Amino acid sequence: MYASNSTEPAVKTHTTRLPSLTGLRFFAALCVFLLHSLMLADPLKVTVPMSFFADSRIAEPLNTFVGKGGYIGVSFFFVLSGFVLTWSTRPGASSGAFLRRRLVKIFPNHLVMWVLAMALFAGAFTPVSTWLPNLFLTHAYFPQADRFTSVNPPSWTLCCELLFYVLFPLLIRPVRKAAENRLWLWAGVSVAGMVAVELVTKYVIPDSPRSTMLPIAVPQQWFGYIFPPMRLFEFVLGMFLARIVAAGRWPRAIGLAPATLLALAGYVWTIYVPSPYDFTLSMVIPISVLICAAATADIDGRRTVLNSRPMVWLGNISFGFYICQGVLLFHGRLWLVGDGTYSTPVAFALWIGFLALTLLFGAVLYHGVEEPMMRRFSRSRKDRRLVAGGRPVPADRRENPTPEPAEQISAR
Repeated sequence: MYASNSTEPAVKTHTTRLPSLTGLRFFAALCVFLLHSLMLADPLKVTVPMSFFADSRIAEPLNTFVGKGGYIGVSFFFVLSGFVLTWSTRPGASSGAFLRRRLVKIFPNHLVMWVLAMALFAGAFTPVSTWLPNLFLTHAYFPQADRFTSVNPPSWTLCCELLFYVLFPLLIRPVRKAAENRLWLWAGVSVAGMVAVELVTKYVIPDSPRSTMLPIAVPQQWFGYIFPPMRLFEFVLGMFLARIVAAGRWPRAIGLAPATLLALAGYVWTIYVPSPYDFTLSMVIPISVLICAAATADIDGRRTVLNSRPMVWLGNISFGFYICQGVLLFHGRLWLVGDGTYSTPVAFALWIGFLALTLLFGAVLYHGVEEPMMRRFSRSRKDRRLVAGGRPVPADRRENPTPEPAEQISAR
């Protein structure tokens, strides 16, 4: 159990649903798609172009503009996961029920894409020492690039999410105990942890061998960006932000419109920030402000574009949209249209086509895999019998039905 005990201070809880956060998930996933689909080279086959655009005057500026979108999407989802889990988990909830639900959330989609990737291409050249860690979502703990990008490359972030889930029942205790007047201080400590990680990445971690895709060494990319323990600070920051909003300590003057403008300005700023400081630091404040402002809009009952029905649906399919990108873009492109580049109108049409195809595949994964598996296995057999009999599930095994955290988003 990870409930607050009698010696812990009372913590305000909310049952408010936060659909705007679900809507925001799609834009984070779209940032990653833009990066993956407009890169100048396939990260798995660096001699093969990824972008469809033959005109370098278009392809290169597009690549520059979206090149940091993956970093931003990853950081957004890690902060969001901490926020949503803290917001939605009731005091008294069972650790076993929590972990069951989270594992059922991430593994079915992962396994479907793992099997497809292995059957279509990866099985031909991936040794068991590489595909086995990938299958069990431990491959991000290996510093070799051919390990952490193996089989279905975007799946490395699921290793991070899995670590977050395992540690959450332990982390939630001190987060709940934190006094309200110190929540901002602890949020600042979380950001300071990110600063420390990126300074160590820059000045301590070896700067060779160099990455073929990034202006940084492979060990630095792994330690500062891929290695799951180093991403815990973003998750914990999200946890404290949820408490700040729940305690009514978020400044109501910071609405969704100024938060969106800040996020857009932060995106442009990040384009010019050198690695490794663009991994988390350059956008963590705008991301935090946007999440809190969107949550506050939902608490206040305001209608926004983000909490509209189409945006919530797009947010719901964003996990599937994300997890299938590695197969559809890095390999499906070669199979469907080859490795050529095209005139601008044709290239744009092909890009739109692959966006639609990826969205379609994401919807199939959501409605055909994710939803049915959650309905069937996210509760224990005993709890399913209680629901079928019209009886409520005991409070210690329930979770508040707020938006699911984002077990997705990867880049490079």
